[in-house]
Amino acid sequence: MIMDFKFKEIPQEFELTEKIKQDNFLVNGKLVKWDGEFSPVYSTISSTAEYKPTLLGEIPSLGKDEAIKALDSACNAFDKGKGLWPTMKVVDRIRAMENFVEEMKQKRDIVVKLLMWEIGKNHTDSQKEFDRTVDYIYDTIEAYKKIDRDSAKFQKHSGINAHIRRGPLGVVLCLGPYNYPLNETFCLLIPALIMGNTVIFKPAKHGVLLISPLIEAFKKHFPPGVVNILFGRGRVLATPIMESGKVNVLALIGHSSSANSLQESHPKKNRLRLVLGLEAKNPAIILPDADLDLTIQECINGSLSYNGQRCTALKIIYIHDEIRDKFLKRFSKAVDELKYGNPWEDNVKLTPLPEPNKPDYIRSLISDAKDKGAEIINEKGGIYCENFVYPAILYPVTKDMKVYKEEQFGPVIPVISFNDIDKPLNDMAESNYGQQVSVFGKEAKKLGPLIDTLVNLVCRVNINSSCQRGPDIYPFTGRKDSAFSTLSVHDALRSFSIRTFVASKDNNENNEIIKDLLGSNNSNFISTDYIL
Repeated sequence: MIMDFKFKEIPQEFELTEKIKQDNFLVNGKLVKWDGEFSPVYSTISSTAEYKPTLLGEIPSLGKDEAIKALDSACNAFDKGKGLWPTMKVVDRIRAMENFVEEMKQKRDIVVKLLMWEIGKNHTDSQKEFDRTVDYIYDTIEAYKKIDRDSAKFQKHSGINAHIRRGPLGVVLCLGPYNYPLNETFCLLIPALIMGNTVIFKPAKHGVLLISPLIEAFKKHFPPGVVNILFGRGRVLATPIMESGKVNVLALIGHSSSANSLQESHPKKNRLRLVLGLEAKNPAIILPDADLDLTIQECINGSLSYNGQRCTALKIIYIHDEIRDKFLKRFSKAVDELKYGNPWEDNVKLTPLPEPNKPDYIRSLISDAKDKGAEIINEKGGIYCENFVYPAILYPVTKDMKVYKEEQFGPVIPVISFNDIDKPLNDMAESNYGQQVSVFGKEAKKLGPLIDTLVNLVCRVNINSSCQRGPDIYPFTGRKDSAFSTLSVHDALRSFSIRTFVASKDNNENNEIIKDLLGSNNSNFISTDYIL
């Protein structure tokens, strides 16, 4: 069914008054003018009464030569460990980061506006993404200060004195996702930088223009070559960089197929550290004694926040037979009451999908499920208009359906009923994914043993709440195809660094040398200064 979507005039404060032509890229501390081909950047949001995608601007279509220049720049800045940035005092790297984030905050309005236009994220969530990113940077700075304070001492064991700190790994290739093109990307970029690594960064395909207002700040506050920013197709740029064998860390949030392909192109895989946030198929398990009011609200938030385009979204719901009918009736009604519209409209919950081909994909999942015996439970489910698809609740879903197997990353909610808890547990054990789960129920006698099993299948068990990433201080990772390494404020600093130390035998000569080093400030590594 085709939806009747009535065009509303765009409020003046959210209009894009001019197109953004990103005509340069950042390499070796310089904004290099590009005079080659450009790629247009469109929004799937129409700015006219007759629907058509809106041209937002254009970006350089960089190629292999530019990729290698960025790689050489990052390698030279690291300079085999001798570079200014990796050998800099911790306090000076922190100061550079503080100066960067202060300038970043001045660009809030334009970045928020571009988040709405580029990826269709509603106004409130776009503001939250920006503010959360700023908070993440400050939290990372404070966490690094703590690490440094804890390291500002010598240890002595078996006649050996040691000064142990965390050091950089080298060159990092950073590739972020479109659904959180600022926050998730910076959760890779910021800890990689502050630990002393040099970085090659390619923004996501959708959400690329929002880097434009920030590129000058990267140039201004970090030494030449420390941050290199490329624009263009991921495979075109990332593949030759990886094939060089000079990348020490692949930091990627995206699909496992991309991660596997890039990893395979590296000639020295044993030298490559992976920091990956990948797919998930997070289930909700609803027990008979669940509070339905709470459960329905959490399942709506979990499955449809940002149209379900989150790795932490609830992507399949297991409902106990005892309360199945009651749940589906109320859940369907609640989903159908959600307001849809453009991102700047008041109280809008459902927005246009940023990927041009995503509506067709969503409709193909729905058709496949219906062909194999599922029904759309909610009245509005599956109706569409251009780039918008109303969420469809599908029941009963079976293992032969694509929506069961694939991470839908959009407004489709598959539902499976059960009367034996082993059903969802066995499905989770067989799944390729293992990020999070949400469990809804009240009885501790039943919840306890269930939790003890679930913690061995996923990395976060949420009790009577939807899956989520935050707070950022908590570990964010996953099993199997869901993640590699751990991203959070605390853990990310460790993911992008390695323990390294200076050791000396405990004798008078060595001790005098250490004293001289501490007193003279000839070494930035050997220091017992505290950072407050």
